[in-house]
Amino acid sequence: MKPALNLRLHQQLALTPQLQQAIRLLQLSSVELEMELREALESNPLLELPDEQSESAPAEEGAAPDPVSEFTQSHTSSDESSTPAEAERDRDREEDRYETLDSAFDSPSRGPAADDEFEPQEPEQQDLRDHLLWQLNLTPMSARDGAIAVAIIEAIDDDGYLHESIESIQQGLASLYQVEADEIEAVRHRVQRFDPIGVASRNLRECLLVQLDAFEPTVEALPVARAIVADHLEALAKNDRARLARTLKTTPDQIDLAVHLIRTLDPKPGASVSSSAPEYVAPDAYAFRSQGRWHVSLAPGCQPHLAINRHYESLIARAQRDDASYLRGQLQEARWLIKSLKTRADTILKVAQAIVRAQSAFLDFGPEAMKPLVLKDVAEEIGMHESTVSRVTTRKFLYTPRGTFEFKHFFSSGVSTVDGGTASATAIQAMIKKLIEGEPAGKPLSDQVLAEELNRRGINVARRTVAKYREAMNIAASNERCRLS
Repeated sequence: MKPALNLRLHQQLALTPQLQQAIRLLQLSSVELEMELREALESNPLLELPDEQSESAPAEEGAAPDPVSEFTQSHTSSDESSTPAEAERDRDREEDRYETLDSAFDSPSRGPAADDEFEPQEPEQQDLRDHLLWQLNLTPMSARDGAIAVAIIEAIDDDGYLHESIESIQQGLASLYQVEADEIEAVRHRVQRFDPIGVASRNLRECLLVQLDAFEPTVEALPVARAIVADHLEALAKNDRARLARTLKTTPDQIDLAVHLIRTLDPKPGASVSSSAPEYVAPDAYAFRSQGRWHVSLAPGCQPHLAINRHYESLIARAQRDDASYLRGQLQEARWLIKSLKTRADTILKVAQAIVRAQSAFLDFGPEAMKPLVLKDVAEEIGMHESTVSRVTTRKFLYTPRGTFEFKHFFSSGVSTVDGGTASATAIQAMIKKLIEGEPAGKPLSDQVLAEELNRRGINVARRTVAKYREAMNIAASNERCRLS
């Protein structure tokens, strides 16, 4: 083959550094964005937080200086004729001032007096085992019994039950003590009386009986409640009160009192002790109704304001080659970041507005009015790619009068209706939940009955679809649901 030159024309999408940065910022949550901006402010001398107060009005006499103002003024008060090298030394001396950035993000108006205050600390989260060990340390026990109690507590699951065998506990203690089975059982019975009472039980029956033992003997219907828990839990689950009254040879009123007493017990005592810290989210946008229409506004943290440091920018023209090159690079990065932040805020606002327009019925009437919505619908409306919308909907939250929801909450597939329309999966789940909450006591609705009821309402849904939606909401099947009312 002879060598030849071929000319071909084709298009190729190149991810420039600016585009890569914009994409990365778009998928960050508000907390991650704040951390990103703090790092940028620490590493780039051309970036600063604008001092809006000093530009708008002079400080009042005697007013506490703003830490953000001190930080930004430190740049402008430098000698204008300083060299880049001197400017770098100034920057090194100013690194301590960056500690004020934390307070600047939280409350720009805080004065220096706040530096002497202790920052509020979140209380350390205590799980079930920590809670039980704390009680164990306050309980008089021999070293031998204490070791057994520790082994039992460490083996308790999050619901408060002990499923580990006696042989396994004995093996775990073998390096310290050779203990007998009755010793372990004796200590276990003591742990069962710790708070929450009923922990370390082997099964539901034992757990409920331990809790009933804590009641005063004079409590009405207590003997009947003990008898039901001890031998008739299956009849109780079926809510067959007539059969219980015949079997226990008592009156229906006594059965009702006993059932009411059992309902006050906790079948999962360990779950009452939280093992995880509550998660807090900050809304990225707010939906509010004004003059009969729904509107959207961005949260302040979603549109952070950064500015170019004019002092360092002015040094570029008279700096030496290497210093000027460094400063120009930092200036370009600062401009890219500011532009990317604006693009991020504009995109989040567009997506939030599109969501609110599509789901205004949900905001007005609740979950049953949620409409089917997919990424493609929003992408076409705002003129962006589906992948961009997907990034925006991840870990972004919209505050509404009905609660704060992740953007993704408003997206769901649709199921056809008899009139040719569609109903969203979220709306169908809300309908199923409402039907189950209103089902007759003792007669839970099966998935087939729920499907037939939805079909009567014009929604074409199969039994297996109902089962899928029910399981997604963590609702037990009809044969497992117990309506004690």
